[in-house]
Amino acid sequence: MKSGFVAIIGRPNVGKSTLLNAMVGEKVAITADKPQTTRNRIRGIYNDDECQIVFVDTPGVTKPKNKLGEYMAGAALGALPDADAVLFITDSYGLPSTGGDAGDSGDVILQKIQGVSAPKILVINKTDLMAPDRFKRAYEAWEAEGIFTDIIGTTATDGVNVADVVAALKKHLPEGVGYFPDDVATDRPGRFIASEIIREKALHYLRDEVPHGVAVGIEKYEEGRGVTRISAVIYAEKKSHKGIIIGKGGRKLKGIGKSAREEIEGLLGTKVFLDLWVKVKPGWRDSDFMLGSLGYRD
Repeated sequence: MKSGFVAIIGRPNVGKSTLLNAMVGEKVAITADKPQTTRNRIRGIYNDDECQIVFVDTPGVTKPKNKLGEYMAGAALGALPDADAVLFITDSYGLPSTGGDAGDSGDVILQKIQGVSAPKILVINKTDLMAPDRFKRAYEAWEAEGIFTDIIGTTATDGVNVADVVAALKKHLPEGVGYFPDDVATDRPGRFIASEIIREKALHYLRDEVPHGVAVGIEKYEEGRGVTRISAVIYAEKKSHKGIIIGKGGRKLKGIGKSAREEIEGLLGTKVFLDLWVKVKPGWRDSDFMLGSLGYRD
């Protein structure tokens, strides 16, 4: 049997979490069309008769603007040294040497992964947005860099070539034993998953209004017989954002809560009672205390 840890790294919004969910076969990481959706390392576990692959999904690498950004960059780049293989994800806009249009963040990623001895696989995601000649040029440009053992084009949202990525990884993993039971898809507890789902629904409902200033804290998480009771707080940085999150007559907050509750029920297989509140915490992204209480400190 083969087993190992695979770090998934790349710029924001290239589809890292979507690809992770597709490889694992179920949703273990939230997704949204916004930068910094993933803030923590999230492990997703793939199992079959031949191997166990522990994927480590990391935040998109950008130039940090606050302490939260510093934590995210550290979480992403810190996953590389212990990896048995590295998946570098780019998209239809990503070309050497920057790895895309994000400037120096792409350079930082490439510099870091070149210093890692583990096999490196490049995934060019969102190929459905690329004309064949554009993909050919991108493929040849990346191949000329001489960094990657494999280069694979995917459309993770549709599952296109996702199995090819798993097959390529299997070639490079060492012999070993499984780190987790076969029926486990993630090592994150229900409390964390619930907070992430609530934040995902908030991102979808809020669109571009207050995406980066939102965090979710779980104040109560009680698993009972056939029912889970959750009390959670959505934190905003500005008083004006609190009104946006709540919405006219509380409709937006109710929508976030209903959508989150239904998905959490599906994942936990229990009835869920979810209480949601909104609080203002100015500058929480630069507060060591808040970052620690919200799980953004190791």
